Amino acid sequence: MKKMISLLAAVLLLASFVLPVSAASPRLVDEAGLLSDTECAAIEKQLDALSTQYGLDVVIVTTQSTGGSTPMEYADDYFDYNDYASDGVLLLVSMEESDWWISTTGYGIQAFTDAGIAYIGDQIVPYLSDGEYAGAFTAFADLCDQFLAQAKNGDPFDTHNLPKEPFKPVRNVIIALVIGLAAAFFATGSMKKKLKSVVQKAQANDYVAPGSLQITQSRDFHLYTHLDRREKAQSSGGSSTHTSSSGTTHGGGGGKF
Repeated sequence: MKKMISLLAAVLLLASFVLPVSAASPRLVDEAGLLSDTECAAIEKQLDALSTQYGLDVVIVTTQSTGGSTPMEYADDYFDYNDYASDGVLLLVSMEESDWWISTTGYGIQAFTDAGIAYIGDQIVPYLSDGEYAGAFTAFADLCDQFLAQAKNGDPFDTHNLPKEPFKPVRNVIIALVIGLAAAFFATGSMKKKLKSVVQKAQANDYVAPGSLQITQSRDFHLYTHLDRREKAQSSGGSSTHTSSSGTTHGGGGGKF
């Protein structure tokens, strides 16, 4: 019996090293009901894979209301009180006031700097504003993958090395510009031909009687000079932090959509 217990303990110990440990709470919590079942399954699978790969919890939470808490307080507390890992990043989307907030803790604070969080916000807000929530959450997960990989290389994305946004030409805009330029070219060409028939008959001097205008004195007056010097704000980069209600240190940032 003792041998069987010892063998079972050894198997469980080995499994703890081989099998990924699941988060106590799901990494996608769609309390606001913004996603279909199919979308939920796909995004949660993506978040679980990222969390296992990088050894921290990548979480998305949606809610209709923060219940009087600020988005920062709600996001921090949700992460702290739902048994997630000590390292992580959480995206909160609150529909009540169209708020989004990214809360970071542990290693997440290092991987997602203030400038990095602002950059991620710029990428996902257009999706949120258009009601494309699955697109926003997929983009968030993809960016987390990119940011965590960069941080793993020892140089997290920050003010000096943010990703360059890909150029996305809009076909309809280009077509409209070409048509507009062509129309303007033909219109101005037609006007130019008409102007060729106009003959210049007189100069301004032809209407001035000789000797009627005499300038005897000329002066230039410099009234005043005003120079306004202001120091340009410089960002030192890194992550600003605060302490949540549980006493945990968090970074983060957010805005409206």
